[in-house]
Amino acid sequence: MLNSMTGFGRAAVSVGDKLFSIDLKALNGKQFELQLKMPALLKPYEFEIRKCLAENLGRGSIDCQISLKEAGPTVPVSINTQVARSYYQPLAQLAAELGLDTSQLLPSLLKLPDVIISGSDGLTEAEWVLFKQGLQGAITAINKHRKEEGKALEADLLERINQIEKRQTAIAALDPVRREKLRASMNKSMKEQLKDEAIDRNRMEQELIYYIEKMDITEELVRLSNHCSYFREQVATAEEGKGKKLSFILQEIGREINTTGSKAYDAGIQRLVVEMKDELEKAKEQALNIL
Repeated sequence: MLNSMTGFGRAAVSVGDKLFSIDLKALNGKQFELQLKMPALLKPYEFEIRKCLAENLGRGSIDCQISLKEAGPTVPVSINTQVARSYYQPLAQLAAELGLDTSQLLPSLLKLPDVIISGSDGLTEAEWVLFKQGLQGAITAINKHRKEEGKALEADLLERINQIEKRQTAIAALDPVRREKLRASMNKSMKEQLKDEAIDRNRMEQELIYYIEKMDITEELVRLSNHCSYFREQVATAEEGKGKKLSFILQEIGREINTTGSKAYDAGIQRLVVEMKDELEKAKEQALNIL
């Protein structure tokens, strides 16, 4: 069972007279990377929120947006002038450089993070517990979406492996004919080169066997089959976080395909190798999406 690295989850939770909306979006990423935007009210809990997301979401580029709507009596607010100035100065400078009117900067400035400070008190312990339940709801939603995306990824990846195995079988069927053609061609070539000299047939036969064995692809085809079987086994396991392992197996599959192509010296087999490489590249692209 595979989980996609991409997904989306949303949850809303009422905490007293406050309504929190939590939106999670995950994209591909080699490590866990988190972009977190939240109201100042939750700043004391930022470390715990980050820890919870990291433990439950694994790899990926995560965007977490937490918004707050207060349903109770009007809450007094104040302006964080220090933050406002830090925003205003570069914006005003940019506007001047571009020849833009700076008179409308203030409305935009007030919408930027942490400029407006709510007079609300922090969360009580009970309210924090409720908020964590809402956060867990968003995590559950995004992981459910990731699992659904993973089913589609799994079907596509296994089809790519099917296509590689299909062409591997075709190559194995062509190989005996290729070997006979290769033997006949090399035999003819050696006779032509040695036509004016006495031929040691035993020596020539040994030379033929040596070169034919160097071009033998039996071991490559066996290893390719084993790698494909191992790939299927890993896809079927319940193990989580196996995207990197599957990518490594695909690299090994590619190694055997490349070696087969370089040793084949046969147009029909070369065509099948090209087709296998095409399927492999598609599989590698999809594997990048696996958690």
